[in-house]
Parts: sequence; structure tokens; C-alpha cells
Amino acid sequence: MRALVTGCAGFIGSHLTEALLDAGHSVVGIDCFNDNYGRAQKLANLRQVREWTNFEFVPIDLSRGDLTEFVESAGVVFHLAAEPGVRSSWGTRYGRYVQNNIVATQHILQAGRGREDLRIVFASSSSVYGSATPGVPSTEGSPTRPISPYGQTKLSAEQLCGLHRAELGMDIVCLRYFTVFGPRQRPDMAFHRFLRAALLEEPIEVFGDGRQTRDFTYVQDVVAATLAAASGPSLPVEVLNIGGGSPTSLRAALEIVQELTGRTLEINHAPREHGDARDTAADTTLARELLGFAPQTGLEQGLQAELDWLAPLVHEGGSVRDGSVARVSDVAQVGDVAVIS
Repeated sequence: MRALVTGCAGFIGSHLTEALLDAGHSVVGIDCFNDNYGRAQKLANLRQVREWTNFEFVPIDLSRGDLTEFVESAGVVFHLAAEPGVRSSWGTRYGRYVQNNIVATQHILQAGRGREDLRIVFASSSSVYGSATPGVPSTEGSPTRPISPYGQTKLSAEQLCGLHRAELGMDIVCLRYFTVFGPRQRPDMAFHRFLRAALLEEPIEVFGDGRQTRDFTYVQDVVAATLAAASGPSLPVEVLNIGGGSPTSLRAALEIVQELTGRTLEINHAPREHGDARDTAADTTLARELLGFAPQTGLEQGLQAELDWLAPLVHEGGSVRDGSVARVSDVAQVGDVAVIS
């Protein structure tokens, strides 16, 4: 298989790219190194895959220009590139969310028109649901009521995928990821912040009372589901939930962080941020039936893996603020972002 992975330098995208290469596939990876977090971590995420001869990196902006030449040679497109983050989607950055989540998706879809042999796997988000009813997992048929601009743009991108699937017969499936965690997690995400603060013996800031629940999903389980969605016959459904299956409160998760790090945590509570869902939970019945999806890594085991990745970066001269190390040669090898016109 020849795969195109957008967002290949990101948290999930880099793990997916490695899994594809390990399985013997060739990969064209696209990333524009947008500034939602430090370039250094994204460069570090690519360090291993750049050693593969069947990996080609293309630093371009998906939201600008014709992507046909990159899509036409691929058998499957994994569209993971996005402008992430709920809190930062409010206000002046909203235009970037429109460009990187909606316009970029439209350009990918446009480039794939007329390709009966092409499958597109789109990485969506549980944010399209908004807040779930406590104790009631969201099914794919649950109302989509995003409570953040980020969630709204991901839902709009999903709807574009649905239009192209229904009207043009394109082979597209959207995967709604639920709170992904693990090694290489973005610096703005909760577990990265909590673990780093614990290692540095700094206070931890929690938005809200800590009783909010999340369906935490380990990154390798997400990768397995994403790969499964790209193989076999066309799926009879447009969207699938991908969740860890055990919603946990933030308070309970912090207790695990304390146990793993051996530190007594100083926790400061701040008001709930706009757009933060109170609870999320995934009904993954369809993913289990259609993809054979079965999460393998629980919260404690996954947090240990994330801690094992992060601790050396904090203690051995890494960039504590963005959780990564980059060399000058990394920048030179990857190159600058190009705009296709």
C-alpha cells in the first residue's frame, strides 16, 4: 500500500506513520508545522521515520493549492492534519481553524474526486458531540452539538466528507477519536502538562472541579483502529467512535499520576474553560463489529508509557516547555513549508 498521511509530524500522525512503515507500506507524509505548539517536538517526532527509504516528507500547507499530485499516487489517505485545541479555538485564532480543519479537508476531498480505488480515513473528534450525559456513552447516532469552535470545525469537516461520500460515491470514513494520550502527546494536553509539572515539582492547574470525566484512549489503540479502517471492503457507515472504553474522572487520573511519579501533587483549580465538555464517553460497538477494535492499553499502563517518554526530556536537557529536543540538523533536513499555487 502507498499511503498519504497528513499531519505526519503530529502526535497521532507520527505513530501512524511508523506503524505503516513497520508493516512494509510506503508513506508520503505531509505537515505544515503550524504554530499550535513547538516545532522542536514535531521535528523530534519525525526523527525515526526519516531513516526509512520508503518514507517521503513533503512540507506543504494543505489549505492552499492543488493537492492532486500527492493524492493521485496514494491508495489510501489518512487525513490527520488539523488545528487542534478547544480552548485556543475561541477568538482571533478561529480563522486558522477554518483554514486548517475545513478548507484543508475540502482540498483533500477535491483531489480525490473520481478515484474509485481511493479510501480516505478522516480523523475527527469526540468534540463534535459536546458534553455527553453522564453514564450514557455517545453512539454514532447521538446528537452532534459541539460547544467549542474547534468542535464546530471538525463537525463541518465531517459533513464535507459525508457530502462527498453521498453525492460522489467516494470511499470515506470518519473516526471520532476520544481524548488520545500517550508518548508524544501535545504539550497543551492535560496529561503532558500534569506529568511534566509532577516531574518538575511544580503546581498543577486543573480547569474545573476535577470531577469531569473523559474516555481516555491510548495512542497505539487509536493507530490500530485507524489502520483497520483503511483495509478491507468499504465500510457501510460514515462515522465510527474510537474510545478507550473506560471513562475516568480527572481526579482519579491525577491520583494515578501521583502514584507513578511518586510526587505529592499541588493542585490548583481554575474556572472551567469555555468549550470544555463536562463528560465524554464512547459507545464503540460499531468499531468493534466492523473493525475488530478492542483497546489493549489501560489508563495506568498508558500513563506509564507517556511518563517514560517525557521524563528523559525533562531531566536530560530537553525543552521542558515543549517536551522535546531538536537539533539544527533536524530543521535543515526537514526544510521549510511550501505553498502550492
